[in-house]
Amino acid sequence: MRRCRHALLALVLLAAPAAAEPAVLRTQVIVTGTVVTLGDLFEHAGPRAAQVLGAAPLPGQRWMLEAPQLSLIARDFGVAWQPLSPAERAVVERPGRALRREQVADALLPELQALGARPELEVELTGFTPPFLPQEAPEPRLAFEGLAHDPAGHRFTATMLVVAEGMPPFRQRIAGRLAAMRSVVVAARALKADTVIGPADVTLLRLPTEGLPPGLVEAPEALVGARVKRAVAADRPLSASDVAVVTTLRQGMPVMLQHEVPGLTIAAQGRALEDGTLGAVVPVLNLATGTVVMAQVLGPGRVRPLGPALAQPNRPPR
Repeated sequence: MRRCRHALLALVLLAAPAAAEPAVLRTQVIVTGTVVTLGDLFEHAGPRAAQVLGAAPLPGQRWMLEAPQLSLIARDFGVAWQPLSPAERAVVERPGRALRREQVADALLPELQALGARPELEVELTGFTPPFLPQEAPEPRLAFEGLAHDPAGHRFTATMLVVAEGMPPFRQRIAGRLAAMRSVVVAARALKADTVIGPADVTLLRLPTEGLPPGLVEAPEALVGARVKRAVAADRPLSASDVAVVTTLRQGMPVMLQHEVPGLTIAAQGRALEDGTLGAVVPVLNLATGTVVMAQVLGPGRVRPLGPALAQPNRPPR
């Protein structure tokens, strides 16, 4: 009889449902869709994890849920969770990418030209704050409502309609002017005084020709390796007077020719035949073969061979 009772007790224990695993709050929530679910907020949310709680933030935006709100959500949907302190919160964020200014200008220009804008002028948007689009969405469709163009002052206004997958249609007021533009080198980020410029520190930007000072640099590679004389703000056009040339390589200096292929670096000793700045291409004598190659300066004493020199200059003695 006792054995029967023990067997029945074992069956009851086996049949009883396991205790629900305590829920864990996700304090940093990244959503990519248009809604937020219970399972987005809580790990081990239970059978109602797919329950939709509401709309997700717009792309590029975030909002916070404080402990009292989270407690109400957990109670209403039967989630085994209580805040450990009043300071607990969840940040819900939806990644996004900014609509590029160039996309708007390229879409707007043909419509302005249809209204009589001169073909040599380009669009300059003033005070433009780019809306954010879903991170993985295809390119949006743009339309311009109520487009007005002043041919005398070359100014325009319109309401831009943005239609993108994963977000409701969005309207934004835009304005600007048409102007002759020119590509100049600007600081890609704020640069401190004495910064040696690298390839990622400068970029090309098209700016209205009117009002640009003379002497601006038009090729980013011309500034790579130069030293900034004074602090420069991001997006500020750069001229030759803003920088000092830093000679990285001196004529006659021994160098290491570094040729890289996937999984392998081949090195050879050489000698610089000209002075060179970082990123510059100079002739280098390969001491092993006695040939002169053109090489890009990678840093002090280091170059990357690019190919044979078209003309072999007089070689210095080894």
